[in-house]
Amino acid sequence: MLSPFRNSGGAITRQRTLRRIRSIILYLAFSLVCDFSMSSAEAVSLRMPELFNYDLSWAGVKAGEATLGAREDGDGVTIISTAKSSKWVSVFYTVNDVVESRLRKNGGPGGGTLPVNYRLNIREGRNRKNKEIIFDQRNEKVLYIDHLENERREFAVPVAAFDPISSFYYLRTLDLRVGSPVYVTIFDSKKVWNVEVQVLRKEVVVVPAGHFKTIVLKPRLMSEGIFFRKGEIYIWLTDDEKRLPVMLKTKVKLGWVTASLVGGTF
Repeated sequence: MLSPFRNSGGAITRQRTLRRIRSIILYLAFSLVCDFSMSSAEAVSLRMPELFNYDLSWAGVKAGEATLGAREDGDGVTIISTAKSSKWVSVFYTVNDVVESRLRKNGGPGGGTLPVNYRLNIREGRNRKNKEIIFDQRNEKVLYIDHLENERREFAVPVAAFDPISSFYYLRTLDLRVGSPVYVTIFDSKKVWNVEVQVLRKEVVVVPAGHFKTIVLKPRLMSEGIFFRKGEIYIWLTDDEKRLPVMLKTKVKLGWVTASLVGGTF
């Protein structure tokens, strides 16, 4: 098989594109399910447990896979995302990531289901990250830990701050209406970000898992961690009570990377 990197401009372009592929794999983890006990005017009833399987493609070639799972865990919810690059991608740039978020019901002063612990353990080529965020929602603080750099720092956060994964659990519970943006407060990369998510349109899409009526979202990303400032990202959620994340596309220097739902339990 000919590599689509053949005329891409060398190793630097190859690395940048594969970092974007990794970004999409992780980004899928932001789109799982949970009932956040919002007000009846805002809440969407979502089911658990769920499991999503995705294929990623770039230039018409499969580049990676992701599995996402959410389950009830005692008085809370545990989300686990695993991601791996395809064999041909791993020759250039191996991706092997595990991201986990634990949430507790009635975990903050305003009630609802809020994060208590977020763990990022990733391998990207020669790069390694092993980071953790411990939330103290009632006192509006987080403890940031970098296990590889032996760094521990405390930061102030507003009420109902989310980590990157749980933020999109929350997003899927909202009343999404075309033309009306919604906002999510995220702690990531040692900062608090107020992310605007634009609700663009409704659209029918076809992916390996089937035909779906969807709502198309476009986050205006600001975070420097899992989120990337450069390049556009679009998300297709089913236009029903399940809000299934069925497709995602992101712009890279040489075209688009697409994540498509291929199966699972939902």
